[in-house]
Amino acid sequence: MSTVASYSHVPARQAALSRAGKAFIAVFLIIVLEGAVRKWVSSAATLPLLLARDLLAIYVIAYALRNGSLQRQKGIAQALVAWSCLVIAWGLLQLVAGESSPTVLLIGLRFWLLYIWFGVAAAATMNEADYRAAMRVAVWTLLLMAPLVVMQHFAPPGARINSQIDGDEGDVFLVIADVVRTTGTFSFTAGFTTYLALMSPLVFAVAGARKRTSRQRLFGAALFAAFVVTSMVSGSRAAVILAGLMVLAFFVGRLGLARGRARTGALVGVIGGLVLLGLLLYAFSGAIAITGQRFQEASEVEDFWERLLTVFIGQSVAFDQFTWLGYGIGLGSNLATYTRTGSTGAFALAEVEASRILLEGGLIGYVFTAFKVAVIAIGVRKSLKLSSRLHSAYPILLWLVVSLAILTWSAIGQLTAHGLLGIMLAFGLLLFRHPTVEFFPPRNSSA
Repeated sequence: MSTVASYSHVPARQAALSRAGKAFIAVFLIIVLEGAVRKWVSSAATLPLLLARDLLAIYVIAYALRNGSLQRQKGIAQALVAWSCLVIAWGLLQLVAGESSPTVLLIGLRFWLLYIWFGVAAAATMNEADYRAAMRVAVWTLLLMAPLVVMQHFAPPGARINSQIDGDEGDVFLVIADVVRTTGTFSFTAGFTTYLALMSPLVFAVAGARKRTSRQRLFGAALFAAFVVTSMVSGSRAAVILAGLMVLAFFVGRLGLARGRARTGALVGVIGGLVLLGLLLYAFSGAIAITGQRFQEASEVEDFWERLLTVFIGQSVAFDQFTWLGYGIGLGSNLATYTRTGSTGAFALAEVEASRILLEGGLIGYVFTAFKVAVIAIGVRKSLKLSSRLHSAYPILLWLVVSLAILTWSAIGQLTAHGLLGIMLAFGLLLFRHPTVEFFPPRNSSA
């Protein structure tokens, strides 16, 4: 992935994948495929797969600690140590006060800490070859998933591809009558929507990368098409809005940041992208009409701007039922709900992340929110400088999605979003360690 229009490649010092890089890719693949296993093979596979990826995440953290890689992220690591001590102490206080249980506390520590540590440790440990390989694996999953998603869109709700092995047709989420909200390999639409958000900056990293052959140009075009199509047929308002904004931001950023002779190439790329986008919009006009109907129906029962504000700020229930101690770190997660009730059919505390943090943690929930805002402010500032220096839109596009993920993804409640946030954070931090790694390196490169 070249994040700069004109860059003289320096071969990576380490061409081979490290053990941490392999474990990182394995965690990502489990997150992407575990829903397919639960959906079409066995619903009992949830806990074994969850245990496998958690153990891999712990291995990456231990690997980084053992070889001293966290010294590369010393400031972040020190802040995380302090934050972890605070969360553990607060969780024990809730336990002593009778607001939690040992099981809920352990689940809460997992959701509040594990994959943040995983993302930081992976970013501190992975070399350029790991980074490039992780990006390649990620974008290939999108290319391979696109036909599946299109098939789900056109298949009836009762089709095997749209139903879970232990579910029925009534459990399938619909956009409108007889049209499903596609899930890809994931069990639920929310997981697929989160996955598309993760993929969006990676798609534009490849789209903006320097390409040397027709095959590489075809790959970039196919990936762009896969992202646009999967977003259009997803039936998710969030996915459609994000895709549209990201495409627009990429086109504007690529033209605005290009310098010198690179402007001609950027202009040609944007024109080609617009032509391809127009063809895709025409070919899938039916999906666009269905999504438009979904927006119209949703507007009749909720105000769009009020819904958007709720996602970012929180539900009123969080302020009405707030207590200084909180109801127990981890209590609002679907895993805790399952262990307590045997079901995940309802939200234990609140639907959105902002509300769940405050209700679970009480005062420490406000600290968590401030911690998130600080990370976003630092990351966005650094990415803006990097975009300007490299004349590339990728750094700021990546950190815009990282910011969205940190603020809105159900990372302390939903298993898939929690894992993907760790992956997203790792990509965001790897950008600063390897800002000019090329997605399509020269043939004579040792990378």
